[in-house]
Amino acid sequence: MSITNQDVQHVAKLARLNFTPEEEQMLTEQLNAILQYAEKLNELDTDGVEPTTHVLHLSNVMREDEAKDSLPIEKVMANAPEEEDGQFKVPAVLD
Repeated sequence: MSITNQDVQHVAKLARLNFTPEEEQMLTEQLNAILQYAEKLNELDTDGVEPTTHVLHLSNVMREDEAKDSLPIEKVMANAPEEEDGQFKVPAVLD
């Protein structure tokens, strides 16, 4: 498979991009180089290789939930710019 200048022009039109003829030629060459490199992957023998979703083993590290005492309201409100009745006071965003 190879990319032509017409392919680049078509995609550029869809993306509403304007390229000079020199830029179109450069992009055509670069995209073809990428495709040639990707074709090398077809040369690999992948028989018996399990498909993976990620190259590294991922696992969630989770701790057990523990009930703990909450912070005292005085500590929570210590750095609040404004407070009212033990709650943060913020400017109204609706009329």
